[in-house]
Amino acid sequence: MAYLVFKDGTIFEGEAFGAWPTGETLVTEREVVFNTSMSGYQEMVTDLSYAGQILVLTQPQIGNYGWHHEENEADKTRLQGLIVRELSQGEGSLHSEGSLEDYCQQHGVQGLMGVDTRALTRYLRQFGTLPGVLVRTRESGSTFWANFSGHVEAKRESEAWVYRSTVKEAYEIPGPGPLLAVLDFGAKRNIIRQLQERGFRIMVFPAGSTPEEILKHHPSGVVLSNGPGDPEELPECVATVRSLYDKLPVLGICLGHQLLALAGGGKTYKLPYGHRGGNHPVVDIRSGKATMTSQNHGYAVQEVSLENSGFEVTLRNLNDGTVEGMEHHTYPILSVQFHPEGAPGPEENAVIFDRFKEIVESNLSRKGRV
Repeated sequence: MAYLVFKDGTIFEGEAFGAWPTGETLVTEREVVFNTSMSGYQEMVTDLSYAGQILVLTQPQIGNYGWHHEENEADKTRLQGLIVRELSQGEGSLHSEGSLEDYCQQHGVQGLMGVDTRALTRYLRQFGTLPGVLVRTRESGSTFWANFSGHVEAKRESEAWVYRSTVKEAYEIPGPGPLLAVLDFGAKRNIIRQLQERGFRIMVFPAGSTPEEILKHHPSGVVLSNGPGDPEELPECVATVRSLYDKLPVLGICLGHQLLALAGGGKTYKLPYGHRGGNHPVVDIRSGKATMTSQNHGYAVQEVSLENSGFEVTLRNLNDGTVEGMEHHTYPILSVQFHPEGAPGPEENAVIFDRFKEIVESNLSRKGRV
């Protein structure tokens, strides 16, 4: 047996799978979150926005179509734990190249199966996302929390998740069209694919890149990617965004959306249990059109803080009214809180990339560059 133990003494038991350390020397608290998507476990496990977290999947059977490496959203994972009800090996899947359990074993992800994920999700919805520990014995979990001295070390570590998720050095992807700079905070591959499909030449930059390092390549636009953690713990990234957004067209996605708000003088706040799933309804305030979106974030933009930022709220979450999209009154800036590339999730929001392409081309036309 193995256990997920919370600070208040609540315990969920199951069976260990994946990569567990020998002994209990590496026990560390991690934020426990849940995702309500019905499929797409492979994309979720390799989504770097989950860096530093323990992920609970609410779909009862996980792993039933195996593992196909082409569907990975990154060449690594920073997920710290995976909790499922029933684990399948994916036997019989025609395109399977292995199993979910194989991937977790090979990439250092601790797994817990046989867990009452319905009860666990209801617990998290009642109390919000909470730190938990994965342990081999109940006693070691209790001992960990008895000796727990606060969240200082956890916060210091969380500041590093973006830098543990980003690329190590800049690289270029050829294309026939204008050059886009992608500032990688933990970018999903399907964001890059969507930009490639629209003809862009792409240069991907590490999260810590300076404005000068980016601008010397003369990009025609900037994409701020998704990524993990609290945006207010990344002041240096906010400063970089602030230096860029009055010079080039910008598309912000998820964490990139939040960083844009902060760069404009806005604020963000932590949601009780986040938005993670493939069926979140979002409405365009101007047209009244609603779409279903894929989401994975624990923070949101504080709407009242945008009053003097130059940003206008254009999209809103129909479940809780949170800000889902912005545009700037002066600069060619577009941002969304959700994932327009899906993966996993609905594909109807890929038109966001079409809209950004139009913005880039219009800006180039005004400057006489096309």
